[in-house]
Amino acid sequence: MTVRCLLDGGRYYEGPRWHAGRLWFVDCMARTLLSLSLSGECEQHAKLDDDTPCGLGVLPDGRIIVLTMFRKRLLAYADGKLSLYADLSGIATGTIDDMIVDGLGRAYVGDLGFDLPPPPDRGAPGRIILVMPDGATRVVAEGLRFPNGIAVSADHSRLVVAEMDGGCLADYGIEANGDLTLRGRFGQMKSPDGICLDRDGAVWVAAFEEDAFIRIDRGGRELQRIEVPGRRALACTLGGEERKTLFCLSAATSYEELRQRKSSARIDVIEVEVAGAGFP
Repeated sequence: MTVRCLLDGGRYYEGPRWHAGRLWFVDCMARTLLSLSLSGECEQHAKLDDDTPCGLGVLPDGRIIVLTMFRKRLLAYADGKLSLYADLSGIATGTIDDMIVDGLGRAYVGDLGFDLPPPPDRGAPGRIILVMPDGATRVVAEGLRFPNGIAVSADHSRLVVAEMDGGCLADYGIEANGDLTLRGRFGQMKSPDGICLDRDGAVWVAAFEEDAFIRIDRGGRELQRIEVPGRRALACTLGGEERKTLFCLSAATSYEELRQRKSSARIDVIEVEVAGAGFP
């Protein structure tokens, strides 16, 4: 497998989602919403002046949903403009981080349960908030250790969330009404960040502290590893015409440098054998 750099020179890329023939993502530090073609053409669509964007989702009608971390909002992007989609400040107990929108228009949002920067004794206060298409919100999972990347299977029966502090993946069953039932935890990796699913039910994981993107099966066994030496692995998604292009977002930074807002982001691509499935 050959890794190819598609875009370099950003600050901190997150939330990659393949939509309408382009990769959509944000630059958290530059506070911008961007998209990228497979030929490397990058376009800026919006800039947020009052908060930090992070997670993204795509509604069934094609609107992009942008999560903003500290004001705890979901914003809808359409026709060149951002508008309020949901205000989670009344239900979130901490900073909100990553999210996913499934094929039914339901948004699953990670609530850290504490405000960043994280306290040393934070425990497992993390939750997942469900935002229904009609705007109703409720908590559908609790007891998570820094919920990060979230993915939903194509048949809407499974949700996987990366527990960054727990060093594992939490596996949930999804009920018809969107509620979640914890089925167990699997895998072992250092600081899992963004994730995506493939057609075999395996999970690609951006392992922040391992400088690698790791493919893990349902039993927790490592199947493949793509290393990005000296760079923190941030997020990944499968896209392209056949959804066999793995987009790998990484940054040259560290926890200490992040506190100083020092970071240099890049997007690499690699062709894989098993296509993506579900959301993202």
